[in-house]
Amino acid sequence: MSIPPDRRSRKRLATRQEISNAATRLFLERGFDRVTVDEIAAAADVGRMTVFNHFPRKEDMFFDRDEEIREALRDALRQRDPGIAPIEALRLLAHRLVEARSPYLEFSAASQGFIETIEGSETLKARARALRDEIAEVVRVALIECAGCEPDDPDAHLAADLLLATWTVALIQAHRSFRQHGDATEAKAAFLAIVDKGSLGLQAAMAGTPCA
Repeated sequence: MSIPPDRRSRKRLATRQEISNAATRLFLERGFDRVTVDEIAAAADVGRMTVFNHFPRKEDMFFDRDEEIREALRDALRQRDPGIAPIEALRLLAHRLVEARSPYLEFSAASQGFIETIEGSETLKARARALRDEIAEVVRVALIECAGCEPDDPDAHLAADLLLATWTVALIQAHRSFRQHGDATEAKAAFLAIVDKGSLGLQAAMAGTPCA
């Protein structure tokens, strides 16, 4: 996330990060559903209303990097080289994120705690499903913009849903690999192998359309 130029915005961003850090620590220690907003406010040394000013929902504190992920997907499509197809641009994004050791694609003991916290909360699992659908919509809109499709183009809908399904399966399998073997390199390779395979299949399915 870019750093705001003015002092007030930087202070607001720092407060938001402090709240998120305090919330995440408590969620990982005790489980999402056992932590109250008042406890988070106390741990971050802010008022209850300050918490809600930054995070409308409690689960937003857990998935606090959601907007960064959306921005990365939008930028990969909007800023791609004209000679690179949209689907290929997102496949290359996956490789860049892994190479850059992006926190979105961390496979470690710490990330296992994150996954286990989600698995232990129906609220977080529901929010994760909703986020997947929302991000698919972000991809659909960006695909329409960069490919020049009609707003209701069924190919753009299908491509966005299949792309998110591919990345979701890849993430699940990569985390499962790390859980079984404790090898981050192997987990990243598993993630990229599924993304590559899914992208090839999607390119074949979308052949002859602007999305390919």
